[in-house]
This record gives sequence, structure tokens and C-alpha cells, in this order.
Amino acid sequence: MVGNMKGKAQTIGRRRQKSTNMAAFIFLLPAAIFLFAFIFYPIADSFIISTYKWNGIAADKQFIGLANWVKLANDWSFWFAFRNNFIIMVMSIVIQIPIGLAEATFIEFIGKKRTAFKVLWFIPMLMSSVAIGFLFTYTLAANGGMISWASRLLGGGNIDLLGNPKTALITVIMVIAWQFIPFYMVYCMAAYTNISLDVYEASLIDGATKGQYFWRIALPLLMPSIKSAAILSMVGSLKYFDLIYVMTGGGPGTATELMATYMYKNSFSQFNMGYGSAVAGGMFLLITALSLATMRLINGRKEEQI
Repeated sequence: MVGNMKGKAQTIGRRRQKSTNMAAFIFLLPAAIFLFAFIFYPIADSFIISTYKWNGIAADKQFIGLANWVKLANDWSFWFAFRNNFIIMVMSIVIQIPIGLAEATFIEFIGKKRTAFKVLWFIPMLMSSVAIGFLFTYTLAANGGMISWASRLLGGGNIDLLGNPKTALITVIMVIAWQFIPFYMVYCMAAYTNISLDVYEASLIDGATKGQYFWRIALPLLMPSIKSAAILSMVGSLKYFDLIYVMTGGGPGTATELMATYMYKNSFSQFNMGYGSAVAGGMFLLITALSLATMRLINGRKEEQI
């Protein structure tokens, strides 16, 4: 009798598990198809195309093996573009996250007037990168731009920030920061919601000022979110394209050339799809390696603290 009951229970358990697995398969199948069709397949296909000499239009492809990859490894223009990406990555983390955190902290502390600041500071995030690119292209134009107008008003001449190789990259970095600071402001505001109000009230009862509360209590509690924000900023900075392409096209010369703009020019301007795919593959490998190294570093420090 007992044996029959155990057998029935095991049968019911297997049926329930089978039903759960089937439901999981059905619900996950659309997402799996989407990931394969729009992420995994294009990545694999770009690596395959990188082994050919192909203009992207003709039906015939010439297999050349790893020649494109050898060229990429010795391509000074690609590594200069990677250098620009790296500078943007570092400056984005240094500028965007601290200012976004400062804005979120200000909103957290001011109380009832916070809505107006939220709306005002979030406006740049509502605009597309292309629109922002055109906006600042005209604003910073040497002839008729706002900066040149202010310079002439003070007795100076025209100032061409985007046309000067020495100032073009830092100017673009400032525009990128203006667009994405609101994202990190909202990110830090969300992180603040994870801090219990009781903690803040207890610190005030103990005589702590708002500054002491921020530096000694809030900031350590926000660090996990700030580290995640740094990873997001890093990955995003390594694949910038649209805003810079609209504003400078990678110029003047190669002053603002990035890996993505260099890949686009090779693939769709010079019709060298094989080498452009190798550049895209190089981007993928570099971004993946830097992301994994950063996450490994952060997780390693967490384990040391534990």
C-alpha cells in the first residue's frame, strides 16, 4: 500500500515537472528565437564575413582567411579610434556618474520642490542622439554659433570647437555628458529608494548633518549601484556612434574617430564589408574583454570584503 502511494506520488511529480518544463519552453521560445535572429546570428555572421573580401553588394565573395584580422591588428587608425573610445569611456565615468549622483542627492534632500528639478534635468534624455547632434552642431558652429557669438560680443573672434582637432573630442565628450547625465540621475534616485527612511531619520536623531549622512551612510550603501552604473557607462562609451557621426563624422581628420564610425566608413562608405566586419568583430572582442575584466575586478573586491 505504501509502495503504491509512493509510486503514484512520483508519477504525479514527474508529470508536474514535465508540464512545468513544457510551459517554460513555450514561454521562452519567442525570446530565444529573437535572441538568435537578432543577436547571436548577426554576431556569428559578421565573424564569417570578416574572412572574405567582399563589397557587400556583389554575389561573389573571395575567401581570404585571416587576412582582414592581420590587417586589423596592425591598423593604426583602428587603434587610434579605440584610444578615443577609451578616453570617452574614462571621461564619461568621471563626469556623468558624479554629476548624476549629485543631482539625485540634491533632489533627495530638497523635498517638495523636487518635481520641477526632475523635469528640468531630465529633458536632455527625452531627445534623440541625432537631434542633439544637430542642435549642438549649429550651436557650436564657427559662423553664427552661440559660442562664436558670445566671443564676438566680448571683442574676440569666431571659435570653432568642433573644427579644431585639439578641442573636438573634449567638446563631443561634454555633449555626450549633457545627454546622459539625466540617466544616471534617475539611476541614483532609484538607488536611493533602497535606503530605508529609518536610516536617515536615525542619523538625524544621532546629530548627523546631511553632509555626514551622505558621505558616511548613503554613499557606502549606494556603491553597488554606482559600480553597476560605471559598467553601463563603460559599455555604452565603447559603442558610441550616432551623436558623434552627426556632429563630426569622426573629424576633423581622425580627431573624433571611434571604432563604430571607423567600422561604418569601411563597410558602407568604402564598401569593404569584409574588413568592416573584422572591425566590428574587434569591437565585440574588446568590449567583451573590458566588460568581463571590470566585472571580475568589482566582484573580486566584493569577495575580499566578505
